[in-house]
Amino acid sequence: MKRYGQLLICTLLALGTISTSYAQLSKAEKKEWKKKAKTYAKAPETLKTLVEEHQSLSGKVSGLEADNANFQSRLSDKDAKISEMEDDMTKLRSDLGTAKKQVREMKASATAAPTKKGSSMKGVVFKVQIGAFRNKDLSKYFENNENFSGETDEDGTQKVTLGLFADYWEADTFKKYLREMGVKDAWIVPYKDGVRVAIKDVLEGVVGEEAEGE
Repeated sequence: MKRYGQLLICTLLALGTISTSYAQLSKAEKKEWKKKAKTYAKAPETLKTLVEEHQSLSGKVSGLEADNANFQSRLSDKDAKISEMEDDMTKLRSDLGTAKKQVREMKASATAAPTKKGSSMKGVVFKVQIGAFRNKDLSKYFENNENFSGETDEDGTQKVTLGLFADYWEADTFKKYLREMGVKDAWIVPYKDGVRVAIKDVLEGVVGEEAEGE
């Protein structure tokens, strides 16, 4: 019986029910645990239950530790993805800023002052010609002025225009104002991609007989 009690004490120590070894117990603690050992010796079923509970709890602790390790790993992966997404967002903002700058530059280029040969704007635009002169040179006034321009033919005739319109009817209204102010020779001239063309080439079937008769 004495041998069984010693074995019982060793079993309890192995279960971790105390934080220090038997050799480190005080005299009072040794006495207390000897009493408990005798109690368990008389009730082995209770000791068996404690052992099984200890084993069960140890298994649960191991499972929780594994779950925690897995969670930490997944958390690290998410942190890495968040960092990657933040880098992508920074790059997108930079690309957006570059795109906006390019759009501004394109708009500025599209509204640049026309040259002597017409307009630097792509597509069809309209001007109002106010006169054609052979003995007057107004070219020095054309520079850096998008609303006042002109071009010189091979025979030396200089055709002077006012205004720059994307819409025909706006140009037509401006032409009528000029005629009311006494510029009787005012009429609309179209340009396509910077080259002067005939009115019928850009507005045939759209404007009507009034434009065709200009």
